[in-house]
Amino acid sequence: MLHAFGPWVLAGVALLIFIESGVLFPFLPGDSLLVTAAILAGPLGIQPWQVILVGIPAAVLGDQVGYVLGKRYGRRLFRDDARVLRTSRLVETERFFERYGPLSLVLGRFVPIVRTYVPLVAGTARLPYRRFLPWNAIGAVAWVCGMTAIGLLLGGIPGVVDNIDLLMIAIVVVSVAPVAIGGVRGMVRARRQREAAAIASDPDRAPASADPDQAGVPSR
Repeated sequence: MLHAFGPWVLAGVALLIFIESGVLFPFLPGDSLLVTAAILAGPLGIQPWQVILVGIPAAVLGDQVGYVLGKRYGRRLFRDDARVLRTSRLVETERFFERYGPLSLVLGRFVPIVRTYVPLVAGTARLPYRRFLPWNAIGAVAWVCGMTAIGLLLGGIPGVVDNIDLLMIAIVVVSVAPVAIGGVRGMVRARRQREAAAIASDPDRAPASADPDQAGVPSR
């Protein structure tokens, strides 16, 4: 993808980061894009500091769009059966936001999918803009600089450039792991809730009593 951008590689990086950061399309390679751009900066004809220079404003502005969408439309954008804007993803992000508050604008940057929806949730929750903006900027700086620094460190290891595909797969797996684990936990939690609701509505489905006084007594 980076090579395909040709001389517009920096503009391409900025555009993808902007879209992923808050335009409600979470399936773009934000983490791996920044890391790869730093590793391949020489062959691409760019400098790592240029990646940071275009990445931070793109991340900040993307979150502004997400915040405005959340404040104006909120949960109305989401549907239970939607392909991208599913209600379940919004609910998981809302839990993340409730747990960490404005700090989620920093922590969420490092979690795929969550980083797209956190500014939307902040807008939906009516987080005051004067609090949203500084946390948003801190998150953007930490994420862009952090991913670029990782790329620089990895680029100095012999053999990394020649095996960039394997490295990117590893980065994607590591970055998506928290989301996958959270999804599995959510499925288990939902299953237990359904089972509990079924037992509550039909007492006959409850497990048999283990009362020792009834042991060996035939049922009538």
